[in-house]
Amino acid sequence: MDFDLDTEQVAFARLVRSWVDDNYPKERCRAIEAADGVFPTDLWNDLAKAGFHGIGIDPEYGGEGGDVVTQSILARELTRNLGGLSGVWGVSSFAGGKTLSTYGTPEQKAEYLPRLARGEIRFSIAITEPSGGTDLLGAMRSRIDKVPGGWRLNGQKVWSSGANTSDFLVVLAKDHEVGSSRSALTAVLVPTTTPGVDIRRIPKLGMRSFAACEVFLDDVVVPDEMLIGVRGRGWHQLLPTLNNERIITASSALGVLDAVLEDALQYVKEREAFGRPIGQFQALQHYIADMVAWREQSELLVRRAAWLQSLERPCGVEATLAHYVSAEYANQAADRGIQVLGGLGYSMETDMQRYWRDSRLYRIAPITGEMARNMVAEAQGLPRSF
Repeated sequence: MDFDLDTEQVAFARLVRSWVDDNYPKERCRAIEAADGVFPTDLWNDLAKAGFHGIGIDPEYGGEGGDVVTQSILARELTRNLGGLSGVWGVSSFAGGKTLSTYGTPEQKAEYLPRLARGEIRFSIAITEPSGGTDLLGAMRSRIDKVPGGWRLNGQKVWSSGANTSDFLVVLAKDHEVGSSRSALTAVLVPTTTPGVDIRRIPKLGMRSFAACEVFLDDVVVPDEMLIGVRGRGWHQLLPTLNNERIITASSALGVLDAVLEDALQYVKEREAFGRPIGQFQALQHYIADMVAWREQSELLVRRAAWLQSLERPCGVEATLAHYVSAEYANQAADRGIQVLGGLGYSMETDMQRYWRDSRLYRIAPITGEMARNMVAEAQGLPRSF
């Protein structure tokens, strides 16, 4: 089994790395992130000019093509400098691009995918609810009802990344007319300007220029053509999107590991103590070796999960495994990186603290490490624990 990148993929990785270093060096990213709550419009537009919003979208719809392996490469190389700012690209990519490419009608694809590829519209996903969190299906209270000519939504969502600066929400809600099953859910596309939609920003620790939001739906009505896929099958239809999200997030965590190792190595080679570079000290060499091992393990898991999804093979366990392992390692590495830099690591004038704050979310979302472990264990034949 060969997970080596082919010549075209290697060239793409180099192109993205060069673009990021030229346009978004770490100093600039640090300044953008410090503007808490301000959406980085210039970054979004620059990503559009580079064609990155079109990665994963079929050229038939104005995209650049490329599969999830290509998306994984892009996420990793963007995150190495951007950190959590890479979510500006990632959320619209999986919420809009993946969802509509997989289950959108021909009309929806023709209407929205070219505009997304050009960077003209943004998407967010509204699934999680305040009373649920990880218990998404069991705690689903938002409801959708069929009305003449369309669909009516009522309920509340939370942790919808980028909802306040998006044009469309992918909303999942309980469809009681379909049945009482936990998974009897229907998905629709909701323009954020629709009457009855109220979006409020949630202040948070990391990824601060890309907002997390509460979404309130009060008798929101959208037309029939906003239905995504088949009524009552919304949950099952979104599984490819959620697996894609986990692979992209895992790839972003891999980018954090690249960044941490890069900065830590530079520092231990330049900083001197007791008359010699601190990179000669055994304790710090062990820290560096751990980071290398964590990155190698994460890379293999991420590439395998991306490879499976690119072949349209089942990849739920593999995507989950890649996510939780890379998330744990990225955050551990960032914490270790702060220790290596000492006081500078704690300073807002360096990037280690940013890597730590941003990667801490990966251990919670889009799936907690604990729930990920439950799913992996269940796949080994153990009883369901939830």
